[in-house]
Amino acid sequence: MAERDYEIFEAGNVVLQSGVVFPKLKLAYKTYGTLSPARDNVILYPTSFSAQHFDTEWLIGPDGVLDPSRYFIVIPNLFGNGLSSSPSNSAAPFPELSFHDAIAVQHRLLAERFGITKLALVYGWSMGGMQAYHWAALHPDMVARAAVVCGSARCAPYNYVFLESVKAALTGDPAFRDGRFVERPVAGYRAMGRVYAGWAMSHGFYRDELWREAGFTSLEDYLVRAWDATFARRDANDLLAQIGIWQRGDISRCSAFGGDLDRALAAIKAHMLLMPGATDRYFDVRDNEDELGKLINAKSAVLHPIPSLHGHRAGNPVNNPRDQAFIKAEIAGLLRK
Repeated sequence: MAERDYEIFEAGNVVLQSGVVFPKLKLAYKTYGTLSPARDNVILYPTSFSAQHFDTEWLIGPDGVLDPSRYFIVIPNLFGNGLSSSPSNSAAPFPELSFHDAIAVQHRLLAERFGITKLALVYGWSMGGMQAYHWAALHPDMVARAAVVCGSARCAPYNYVFLESVKAALTGDPAFRDGRFVERPVAGYRAMGRVYAGWAMSHGFYRDELWREAGFTSLEDYLVRAWDATFARRDANDLLAQIGIWQRGDISRCSAFGGDLDRALAAIKAHMLLMPGATDRYFDVRDNEDELGKLINAKSAVLHPIPSLHGHRAGNPVNNPRDQAFIKAEIAGLLRK
């Protein structure tokens, strides 16, 4: 077995937002760089849907978007991703968790393990971007800057419907019985990947056959190699748990804001960078446009869409130099504020 390259924060018995007690809740995390004596060089980088820290650390490097030679970067693995507490490593039944639950435990990690009280930046893509938004609203005096990349303050109805299609594709597999998967849903993984392929990339991406830039020889080759097995690396019950967190995502859905989104957005004081993908089909630019005008107490708030045909994946441009360069320049500018 490979040596574990991450740490575990034992949160103990945690009362969740739902009122349920989660026994021995665990948060897996990894750090990069060195914490400054003043503890003021911290970047929090939460994970996205189905991702584990090593899936997203490509962005960290001396010449990367996030520089570990200057900053102390912490990646907390979101619950349900197979490393932090998830259905695959916890006793059944697995309770409903929320982004609010995740941020509460992440806050404890930073405070109890590192003595961190200030964040130079919270950076996140997709579900990570939703966490960045939650951080900015829930801890306005702690977060100096937040970069919401292809994310939003709450899961929009259209986004919710997209996730319903993903759930339907996955749970249509006969391995799904009595509300959970009893074995690996081979057909379900493939169906989920095919549904996701249509939503994640844009009309223009397929029209212009941009998959050829990545070395695929045909559309079918792209779908088979890029999507059919994408989600098979994760436990299917874990995927459902994370979809639930995503669908329930809403920064105002807590006692502090009582479901009032305007109030939650007005609580934010950070420098805010909203960076949707110009052609993202489920984290739509229009949601960020609506949010922008309500960030009335932010130190600054800008909306800079990524000019790309790569849809939602423009925000995670692992092998896409153009989009990567755009994001790098935007984050450099944000960190200068």
